[in-house]
Amino acid sequence: MADIKPQVQENKMGYMPVPRLLFTMSLPMIISMLVQAFYNVVDSYFVARISEKALSAVSLAFPVQNLMIAVASGTGVGVNALLSRSLGEKNYEQADKAANTCIILTVCSYLVFMLIGIFGSRPYFAIQTSDPEILQYGYDYMFIVCTFSIGVFMQVAMERLLQSTGRTIYNMITQSTGAILNIIFDPILIFGLFGFPKLGMAGAAIATVFGQMVAMVLGILFNMKRNPEIHLNLQQILHPELPVIKAIYAVGIPSILMMAIGSVMNFGMNKILLMFTSTATAVFGVYFKLQSMFFMPLFGLNNGMVPIVAFNYGAKNRSRIMQTIKLSCVAAFCFMLIGFTLFQVFPAQLLGLFEASDNMLSIGVKALRTICWSYLAAGFCIVIGSVFQALGNGTFTLISAICRQLLVLLPSAFILAELGGLDAVWWAFPIAEVMSFAVSMFFFRKIYREKIAVL
Repeated sequence: MADIKPQVQENKMGYMPVPRLLFTMSLPMIISMLVQAFYNVVDSYFVARISEKALSAVSLAFPVQNLMIAVASGTGVGVNALLSRSLGEKNYEQADKAANTCIILTVCSYLVFMLIGIFGSRPYFAIQTSDPEILQYGYDYMFIVCTFSIGVFMQVAMERLLQSTGRTIYNMITQSTGAILNIIFDPILIFGLFGFPKLGMAGAAIATVFGQMVAMVLGILFNMKRNPEIHLNLQQILHPELPVIKAIYAVGIPSILMMAIGSVMNFGMNKILLMFTSTATAVFGVYFKLQSMFFMPLFGLNNGMVPIVAFNYGAKNRSRIMQTIKLSCVAAFCFMLIGFTLFQVFPAQLLGLFEASDNMLSIGVKALRTICWSYLAAGFCIVIGSVFQALGNGTFTLISAICRQLLVLLPSAFILAELGGLDAVWWAFPIAEVMSFAVSMFFFRKIYREKIAVL
């Protein structure tokens, strides 16, 4: 194997003009993420037609689903940084080790969540609600999406390998195919169309895991047939090296924890909102589905940016790193400005997509118009957090996330709930984002001086 690696051609991340490179790397990811976001909205659209309590159940299940994505994506971030940096250094043996180690770590992660799905689904909902209808809806959904989560774990792993070598067009195909299948089968399995049984919430969960598994299969095929810069090898997969695992998780664990903090925040916010009414948790869940229409494309931009920054850091090219960061920040602000405008102007129409009752509209319109003020700073914070990860300083991203979501957002939400009631709770998001912006700026100045400026 070693004798063929010197023949690998120069990667486009080292020579293509940065604006064109960022566009070609990010556009497929942005498109696929938009499809994913559209699926999130459509999925809740159909669940809302079961009942408002079904929508509340999905909202309460979201922290667990987010935790799965955190583990899968966080591991992928670590692999991404190591693999792209190794390619930039022309260390192809290290790149192969990173790719193969990714597979075994992914399988181990899945086994943990399979056990959570089997044994933890009902207790998880029991500690949040005593409503038997919400509890049963939630159990039906969470049991399936956790127990059969191999699809989402392997899908993310395969996409990260493709992303690390600059082949994001294949990610667009895998993500879009999975999401489209999910959208198609959601109404069929939920409502029992075309001769299929009417499965309700279980149908929504089955449609989800089916789409993920198809995407997983496509990702495996693309890596084996269309990704010549890495070589998947069963022997290396089954015999991972400890130094490689450490290098992956040096970046991956802070990323996992950062995203897992989002699950803690969601769980805590749901508990605060349940102090008022379960409708508030439904609004919170709907908000997360709607905001994905703006945040998911931003994550697609980041997925295209991270390997460019990591590659050029390995290649010691400061100007390409800074040009990539600046362009990404401008694009991120534009995404967030679109979201801010729509939430300010059309909140009632957006909530109307989910069969919103008068009570839900009364709560939701104020929530959307308040939370979106945080968007004006959120784009910068997200891009800079990804830069930290690409440069091997994921701890900075973790610290920023802890400050934002645990030290500021949740305490602020609780205090505002006590002092100002439900309408005041939503102001915790803009307050937390201002703090996150300040912390991100502080850390970026530090990392620029210590890592970028010296190249």
